[in-house]
Amino acid sequence: MSAPTKKPAVTEREARQVAEAAREQDWRKPSFAKELFLGRLRLDLIHPHPMPTDEEAQRGEEFLAKLRDFCETKIDGARIERDAQIPDETINGLKELGALGMKIDTKYGGLGLTQVYYNKALALVGSANPAVGALLSAHQSIGVPQPLKLFGTQEQKDTFLPRCARTDISAFLLTEPDVGSDPARLATTAVPDGDSYILDGVKLWTTNGVVADLLVVMARVPKSEGHKGGITAFVVESASEGITVENRNAFMGLRGLENGVTRFHQVRVPAANRIGPEGAGLKIALTTLNTGRLSLPAMCVGAGKWCLKIAREWSAAREQWGKPVAFHEAVGSKISFIAATTFALEALLDLSSQMADEDRNDIRIEAALAKLYGSEMAWLMADELVQIRGGRGFETAESLAARGERAVPAEQILRDLRINRIFEGSTEIMHLLIAREAVDAHLKVAGDLIDPEKTLQDKAKAGANAGVFYAKWLPKLVAGPGQLPRSYADFHPEGHLDLSGHLRYVERSARKLARSTFYAMSRWQGRMETKQGFLGRIVDIGAELFAMSAACVRAEHLRTTGDHGREAYQLADAFCRQSRIRVEELFGRLWSNTDDLDRKVVKGVLGGTYTWLEEGVIDPSGDGAWIADATPGPAKRDNVHRPIR
Repeated sequence: MSAPTKKPAVTEREARQVAEAAREQDWRKPSFAKELFLGRLRLDLIHPHPMPTDEEAQRGEEFLAKLRDFCETKIDGARIERDAQIPDETINGLKELGALGMKIDTKYGGLGLTQVYYNKALALVGSANPAVGALLSAHQSIGVPQPLKLFGTQEQKDTFLPRCARTDISAFLLTEPDVGSDPARLATTAVPDGDSYILDGVKLWTTNGVVADLLVVMARVPKSEGHKGGITAFVVESASEGITVENRNAFMGLRGLENGVTRFHQVRVPAANRIGPEGAGLKIALTTLNTGRLSLPAMCVGAGKWCLKIAREWSAAREQWGKPVAFHEAVGSKISFIAATTFALEALLDLSSQMADEDRNDIRIEAALAKLYGSEMAWLMADELVQIRGGRGFETAESLAARGERAVPAEQILRDLRINRIFEGSTEIMHLLIAREAVDAHLKVAGDLIDPEKTLQDKAKAGANAGVFYAKWLPKLVAGPGQLPRSYADFHPEGHLDLSGHLRYVERSARKLARSTFYAMSRWQGRMETKQGFLGRIVDIGAELFAMSAACVRAEHLRTTGDHGREAYQLADAFCRQSRIRVEELFGRLWSNTDDLDRKVVKGVLGGTYTWLEEGVIDPSGDGAWIADATPGPAKRDNVHRPIR
């Protein structure tokens, strides 16, 4: 048996090549968001609003009714916050309810819910306590069930899915102490040994890892005779000899989260437990996240709904200067923002989820945008709620109750939501990931032109291809339906507000966005990938345009089904007007910003130029390394793994 390999030394270019190889290369199905970034509003891809079948809806609603009763009677959010742990009886109750198998097919003992109803369930549970929502989400969205559903063998599905549906909790282990969003440097190894692999390494931030029964582990297989090697995915029994949960981590929010540090020392894993071929681990992880990311915006929608409820009730009861605070413009604008944004987020989520269920569209960009936009906007809504509540927003629910007031955990939701801007790809990484997909069409035809390693012959060929592509594409960005006053007339029904103007704005802005992207690529060429501030703004504009489109489509759907149509039109109109202000600001900041100056300041900070500015304070940080030692070897700490039985 070979010795474990050392942590690989990886250049920036090599890291990028690993990430590029892992992403799905082709677009076999249409994508609304991809078209939007190319300057085309393909409303036909999302309107009329897709809907679940009657059977799917009935099964989903029946489970939601049971789950609501469980959440109201069996989940004590205050106790979880106080004890920093979900009680075993609560987890066992969820198992009995079948909540571990919401997305697992009925033939394996699961409930077989659609993505739409799975997300509604997560929003409901997350509103009762976000840590419980995180447990269920990590188990099903990125844990063992989803990668096996997509890439597992029939034998693996038969073996593990029934367990995951009813009894066993799973976790997903990718991150390491010195490896975050740069998996090319993954150090955990899986060395072939006969009909097994031997795992060695340390994994960090293993959500559910403290209580998990089954693990999805990403490890590097060394290249050798008969072994392609590369980052590979495995299903690992958490009770295997050599696995130690060395620490249960604690955070500013999600206090009930069972998240830890897991060490593997000479852990034997059968080759039959490998998911997919060697080297396919990152592709499996990214593909799993294509729909798995929708679980986070689901809980963000639930948070928005709760923020709206509390803002409404409190702002009607609290009076200042002779009238409820809601009727003071400074507070009222915050309530309007929460209401309109919650409506848009739910529209974005339901639309993306239904598209995932129908599988007619490629939703990799849509899901990523929903995660990015949902996590950012939910945080803003929670922050506004704390501001509306004033001093009571900063006070804990326990303290409020102790002095006789309603125990509203506003400060807790702010803490709990903060992690969503980091979970499953930080906002900064999501900007880069989405930007890469958004410019894919350009790179396919002109990528060789800006690649310094390509030959002159390759560049000449790319230039010819690019000329043909842009000769057809660029003229279409000059004019479109957004300039015709009667376009999208379906969205201006008699007796309702006019949403057609907002869709015309989306169409015009999509073309402007595409022109801006093309101009930037022409200007910066190979340096485009370093312009992360610019790319982030491009993506944020796309997110706003997608949200506006979804809000309009949802409002029209609710109008035609007779379900709060007039009110939905009002909320969609308010959201689009708020969103348009943000879009115009982002367009302005594409070319008028401090990005270059910021880079100079950063060089000065890291070079010690401004250390005098740090004088006059005490650093309360404790001693210790910035990054913990993750050298493979036997455990030196007690095992805090505690399976729930």
